Amino acid sequence: MLIILTLFYWKKILFAIGVTANTTGKLTSQHGLFYSYLIKNFGKNTAISYLRSNENAIYAIKDIIDKEHINCDFEWQDSFVYTNSKEKLQEIKLEVEALNSIGFNAFFSDSVHLPFLTLGSICFPKQAQFHPYKYCISLANLLSSSIYENSKVIGVNKSKGGYNVICENGKFVNCNYVVIASHYPIINFPGFYFLKMYQDKSYLIAIDTKENLFPGMYISAEEPITSFRSAIFQDKRLLLLGGSGHKTGDTNFDITSCFANLENYAKKLYPNCEIVYRWSTEDCVTLDKIPYIGEFSSLLPNIFVATGFKKWGMTSSFVAAKIICDKILCKQNTDAFVYKATRFSPIKNSCETFNMLKQTGFSLVVNKIKHPILSFDNLRVGEGGIVSYNGRKVGIYRKSENETIAVKPYCTHLGCELSWNSLEKTWDCPCHGSRYDYTGKLLTEPSKKNLESVNLEL
Repeated sequence: MLIILTLFYWKKILFAIGVTANTTGKLTSQHGLFYSYLIKNFGKNTAISYLRSNENAIYAIKDIIDKEHINCDFEWQDSFVYTNSKEKLQEIKLEVEALNSIGFNAFFSDSVHLPFLTLGSICFPKQAQFHPYKYCISLANLLSSSIYENSKVIGVNKSKGGYNVICENGKFVNCNYVVIASHYPIINFPGFYFLKMYQDKSYLIAIDTKENLFPGMYISAEEPITSFRSAIFQDKRLLLLGGSGHKTGDTNFDITSCFANLENYAKKLYPNCEIVYRWSTEDCVTLDKIPYIGEFSSLLPNIFVATGFKKWGMTSSFVAAKIICDKILCKQNTDAFVYKATRFSPIKNSCETFNMLKQTGFSLVVNKIKHPILSFDNLRVGEGGIVSYNGRKVGIYRKSENETIAVKPYCTHLGCELSWNSLEKTWDCPCHGSRYDYTGKLLTEPSKKNLESVNLEL
């Protein structure tokens, strides 16, 4: 029973300091304008199951909060996708029709509580928001078993009657079932998830508007995506404003403007506001926009995976925990077919698939033979980038006039050439989203190793 309880709560505990800690904390089945897409590409049964499983997740989380008396700022809120685009307005109306056709009471609204006018929106009634970190810590305290930190897993090997989960310190855990809940799967073969998924960055700021805030949770239909919700902080409510999203490692995106764009927008809406906090997060996105949940590979029985939540991990993670628990207990789950992790069906989003493969090709081959634009002498203190040094490419960060840190600028996952993130002082992989700090220390998966240091003779 212990393993089932642990699995059921895995996302809320293990990611309390990762993506969950940096989320907007929305508990909603409204994942953008998604259901007309599901019906068109996968059919009504898929759309119904996707909606039902995420709606059930909201109420199941609320039941746990009530049963265990967890104080995590849970609030029922309506959720809206709004637009100021005539093209998107038509998409919103089609989304309302799609949801009504599968029995959900979504409705069109031509007025919302935002501090600016909109052309219209679609409303999902009775969704919710909460404080995910408070929820996680409370769950951790409820568990009767120990939670082991600083036990980084670097691999899984078959053993007699089960598997050995190998830790970085050389120790291992023998078990019958394995759940790969590492955000992006750290095992490349035989799952091949690196061919089916990429990572996306987004940014948030917390604002003291100095004004009374509006009810509801909001996200724009058009790019750039912008998200609004309020959050309780000490004795006041802050506005959480999110957006500025881009593919991790995208060299064609002006990363330096991500927070500035949000802050400028906040000042436009609330001239007297104060920016209290700012942070970023990284999310896995599957090429067909549906999470991968279930058996990791038909070649590895009793290994399960949950990933690709597409920025909607608060409900999707609970869906994942329920499906995986049911599989281990040999229970039927009527919604599991939607999320089948081993699917390699024709990709519905051919444009995005092509762009991902193109980027991977450039990073693995083309960029490696290009001569760096930067030179070592041109890098100022606090700057980084790839330069040519003694006939080879080196990743350089100038920490001070007297200290320079150099690394091999190739991801230790599959060897893609990294890009320098000048905003957060990190090395980011444009292929699959691994990130490293300026010293080369690994920050996020799927890579499992730090970057190799380079000794410079200056």
